[in-house]
Amino acid sequence: MNHATDEALAQVDPEIFRLIEAENRREHESLRLIASENYASRAVMEATGSCLTNKYSEGYAKKRYYEGQAVIDEVEELAIARLKALFGATAHGSVDDIHVNVQPYSGSPANLAVYLAFLNAGDTVMGLGLAAGGHLTHGHNVSISGRYFNSVPYGVRRDDHRIDVDEVRRLAKEHRPKLLWCGTTAYPRTLDFKAFREIADEVGAILAVDIAHIAGLVAAGVHPSPVGIADVVTSTTHKTLRGPRGGMILCKKEHAAKIDRAVFPGVQGGPHNHTTAAIAVAAHEASTPAFKEYAKAIVENAKALGEALAARGFSLVTGGTDNHLLLVDLTNKTIPGKVASKALDQANIVLNYNAVPFDPRKPFDPSGIRLGTPSVTSRKMGKDVMVKLADWMEYVVAAPEEKARIEKVAAEVRELCDGYPAPGLRV
Repeated sequence: MNHATDEALAQVDPEIFRLIEAENRREHESLRLIASENYASRAVMEATGSCLTNKYSEGYAKKRYYEGQAVIDEVEELAIARLKALFGATAHGSVDDIHVNVQPYSGSPANLAVYLAFLNAGDTVMGLGLAAGGHLTHGHNVSISGRYFNSVPYGVRRDDHRIDVDEVRRLAKEHRPKLLWCGTTAYPRTLDFKAFREIADEVGAILAVDIAHIAGLVAAGVHPSPVGIADVVTSTTHKTLRGPRGGMILCKKEHAAKIDRAVFPGVQGGPHNHTTAAIAVAAHEASTPAFKEYAKAIVENAKALGEALAARGFSLVTGGTDNHLLLVDLTNKTIPGKVASKALDQANIVLNYNAVPFDPRKPFDPSGIRLGTPSVTSRKMGKDVMVKLADWMEYVVAAPEEKARIEKVAAEVRELCDGYPAPGLRV
């Protein structure tokens, strides 16, 4: 007689099994345009669901607090070596100068570790303001990063909505931050890492670059790399990198000890070994020529979608994109972002409502929407689909209250998706 732990999920917990199947179906039959989402491969998901989830491994390779770590050490060392090789190929300087930590549970804990490594409570930090496209963990006042540290946000210009490097320099000279963030969560343009390096050097700040959104693009060489320029580079391991829900930190070797101590025991306990293994798999996949073509196609699709939307009267923040995402101001469409995103969701077009620079509306009911092309590109959808997508969006946004219109688009999207199997899903 089998124990419950040896039985399939459907028998042990049919409710959770049903919900997972429902999500599996939803991910198959919708156009997923959340800029921070993607499809992990079956190999990545198998590693995530492996027996490695059973093992507790506080410490680092060869320096653990528990016994029985021989295999775990090899897994972690392999993940580190693969990431070092992957991002070392894009680095400014020698790969030997790069230190990698793969233990952060995700991007936010990775950023918190950076604060702990270099700052004391009350020290000054600068980052792109949330309303201008920055991230909560770069000093926003609802985050621990804005409550425990003196946060000075910088912004974008009113005329073109691009980061105002002159303002960054002026604020840095005035406030002398100990930590300067360069990183975004809703910014569609290339980041000038060298300009931020110069500013950090002028004021004696640590330069931290958060590439959570663009890590896959950086790894593939379709976005400039900050590795070797910044003191510290943080990232998630999903999004464009297409790995598991995890985090990583790459830093100059001179900061290795501080970063490692800040991650463990500073902000977390034992690493999630199953995630570490999946990160290693993702890094292996990202080293292939196919991944480089995929990353290139992400940007091409984003540009094509942006052009198609602009041709249909949608207002693009900064006028377009250089990376994987688009930020659309719906003010001229006389529809709030929240209303549009909910109507599009019902039509199987999944994106998020989002504030736009200098937005007169409240953050929970903003003027814009944010969308990205990583997931649809992973399904091998191309520019022709981006044009069709723009048609659907125009049709739904024009009359978001019309059920028949939404149901028509939803059915057409399902039919389209049947022809483009998603990596990792079993339908």
